[in-house]
Amino acid sequence: MELSREQCRRYNRHLILDGFGLDAQERLLQSKVLLVGAGGLGSPVALYLAAAGVGTIGIVDGDTVSITNLQRQVLHSTPDVGRPKVEVAQERMQAINPDVKVETYETYLSEANALDLIRPYDFIIDGTDNFATKYLVNDACVMLGKAFSMGGISRYSGQLMTHVPGTACYRCLFPEPPAKKDVETCATVGVLGSIAGMLGTVQATECIKYLAGVGDLLTNSLLTFDALSMQWQRFAFAQRPDCALCGKEPTIHELKEYAFKPCKSK
Repeated sequence: MELSREQCRRYNRHLILDGFGLDAQERLLQSKVLLVGAGGLGSPVALYLAAAGVGTIGIVDGDTVSITNLQRQVLHSTPDVGRPKVEVAQERMQAINPDVKVETYETYLSEANALDLIRPYDFIIDGTDNFATKYLVNDACVMLGKAFSMGGISRYSGQLMTHVPGTACYRCLFPEPPAKKDVETCATVGVLGSIAGMLGTVQATECIKYLAGVGDLLTNSLLTFDALSMQWQRFAFAQRPDCALCGKEPTIHELKEYAFKPCKSK
């Protein structure tokens, strides 16, 4: 494709960036990314992917904006309370960059729709706060051979990982979800709002790097952040040969939706 004069101005800082340039920007404009969750993590992801010029961005979220979201979900504003999050996100993203096509899915990811929603996209970003959805994203992406970034935040900390086919998946690290009694949510323990921005921007960066073909990804790694000590740590882990999903003899061949779904307002 050939960039217009306006696009050359808009993406100038990418075009002059050593190791990025025109080819990488064209790849972004031709790419499709699905964002699962338009909340704390999804907000900075959506804004930065739109600004970067990712050609098509899908957003899956069945929730509406509540006043408790506004402490960290920077996509949304006070007048948006009560509106569907995907509707607000679409308006904000296209106001930032009319180049971007935003597809909205006002629903929650489920075992019934996950494969169909994920299949058309090149990269998937999980920005949800519940294990039921995280395992659905992980399992569907591995089954479909899709790359993804998975993030989570709670209290003063956060963590994330990236998967591409042939690397460790979420189940290699956490084979099964925790017991319901062991799950903390933002609604029960709180979360420092600004860490959503810190982790979400890393997820957006991983996505851009993958699509543009630059740099090294957080594959086979878990990146953690502690805001109280202001420390980032990266832990390496390997793909497990006995992983029930991506191992040598997988036993998981269809999606299973775990019953509990904590905290609706992410």
